[in-house]
Amino acid sequence: MEGIVKLLVRDGLLRGLRGKGGGYRLTRPPEAYPVEEILRLTEEALTPVACLERGAPVCPRAAECRTLPMWRGLNQVIHDYLGHVTLADLMRRETGGNDYVI
Repeated sequence: MEGIVKLLVRDGLLRGLRGKGGGYRLTRPPEAYPVEEILRLTEEALTPVACLERGAPVCPRAAECRTLPMWRGLNQVIHDYLGHVTLADLMRRETGGNDYVI
């Protein structure tokens, strides 16, 4: 957990508050945090296959890869979906999962 918080502070998503009652605060409203942004910081990759990762070398078999279009499509679905879910969406009370404390 500490490692994740450090990443979020380093990239400006959270700021630390010192002193009594200190802790961490969001730097933007919850509506301005797409889940995709947070996951890209905390996970190594969100892509379904390594050849689609940012900065990956071009696969020499890409031209004849029969599954590459499928993986590109799935990658786009992941990006589109997680780019439109925000922290505010996850905080809404009408969704389940509100009976635990972190």
